[in-house]
Amino acid sequence: MRHLLLRWIINAIALAVAATFVSGIHVDGGWLVLALVALIFGLVNALIRPVVALLTCPLIILTLGLFTLVINAAMLLLASWIAGLLGIGFAVDGFWPAFWGGLVISIVSIILSMIVHEGHKE
Repeated sequence: MRHLLLRWIINAIALAVAATFVSGIHVDGGWLVLALVALIFGLVNALIRPVVALLTCPLIILTLGLFTLVINAAMLLLASWIAGLLGIGFAVDGFWPAFWGGLVISIVSIILSMIVHEGHKE
């Protein structure tokens, strides 16, 4: 349970960083909106991303893994679409903001996960 809560917080922080630095990603609200979007994004990544990755495995292999960046963008766009349906103030303007946002989210998530993991080692 603690691990899921940490992942949720890390996703919220990574989304906040992406919204801050990538033009085309909009958050209309505070941390509550980010928390809800992080929940949606986490569910999309947990439930839909593995199926998409499996179906696009040949493309992932052919591009030496770079196609996963396109999958990350698609998952961010899907999370944005779902948030829009639910009336949550989160929007991504198109593929390129989603692409760069997915890249920023991945980098921030990796860094924060390493920091949290190091903190639990002691």
